[in-house]
Amino acid sequence: MDCSPPGSSVHGIFQGIILEWVAISFCRGSSRPGFLALGRGAVQTYEPVVKVPENRPAKLSCSYSGFSSPRVEWKFTHGDIRGLVCYNNKITASYENRVTFSDSGITFHSVTRKDTGMYTCMVSDEGGNTYGEVTVQLIVLVPPSKPTISVPSSVTIGTRAVLTCSEKDGSPPSEYKWFKDGVEMPVEPKSNRAFSNSSYTLNPKTGELTFDPVSASDTGDFTCEAQNGYESPMRSDTVHMDAVELNVGGIVAAVLVTLILLGALIFGIWFTYSRGYFDRAKKGTSSKKVIYSQPSARSEGEFRQTSSFLV
Repeated sequence: MDCSPPGSSVHGIFQGIILEWVAISFCRGSSRPGFLALGRGAVQTYEPVVKVPENRPAKLSCSYSGFSSPRVEWKFTHGDIRGLVCYNNKITASYENRVTFSDSGITFHSVTRKDTGMYTCMVSDEGGNTYGEVTVQLIVLVPPSKPTISVPSSVTIGTRAVLTCSEKDGSPPSEYKWFKDGVEMPVEPKSNRAFSNSSYTLNPKTGELTFDPVSASDTGDFTCEAQNGYESPMRSDTVHMDAVELNVGGIVAAVLVTLILLGALIFGIWFTYSRGYFDRAKKGTSSKKVIYSQPSARSEGEFRQTSSFLV
């Protein structure tokens, strides 16, 4: 875009003034990082991405001009987390012991990994006629911890096997490499002759290694490495995985044993029924019998048992 003021060819003096203001604003915004202008105010930062090791101080810059009575706010976002660091030129209660406010930005006395996120500096006049904002990304650097891996000790050739690797301390999040028998596994197995007979997919961001299907050549010792560009990479323990053939003989033997046991159970039931044990059990259940005798005449006032029940 031509940043010079428009000439007399514009359809009027008023349109010329408007276009001149737009052109000047555009040119300023394109020449300064993190610059946003609205009305006559301007807000900018000279360090849009700040990387600081954990437990160190961090300065997030925010300068502004064109505001008669500036009111500054700082907003924090990280995923679904929202927070207000500064409101109306004052640090909020949840940050007041860790952060200091100034006309040039905010300063963390000591950052933690939870401070990683996006910080937006918003400036406005009290009347609301002028507004500007700029965003600064804070990355708190934390080295990766020793990753943990999940590797099956034995898998059947021709099936699917998933190996996982993860660590939760690294900031920024770690990426992962896998090693088989001490040799790094490429993302594309066909690119390396040592792995050309293997069919696997490797996701460096999630650390998931999937064999589909497993082949005999996939037997070996597996190790995972986590790295995030800060300090040294960390390696996991080594775990051995065997790729074995399907045990057809064992399956057949198990089926035969099951059939034999089932046959024996059926034969036992049939034998018991054929010998009449079920009928005898029914006949053997005695029923209660009652013997009743008519009462004999008795004199008035005399009481004695005149009937009996024999069970």
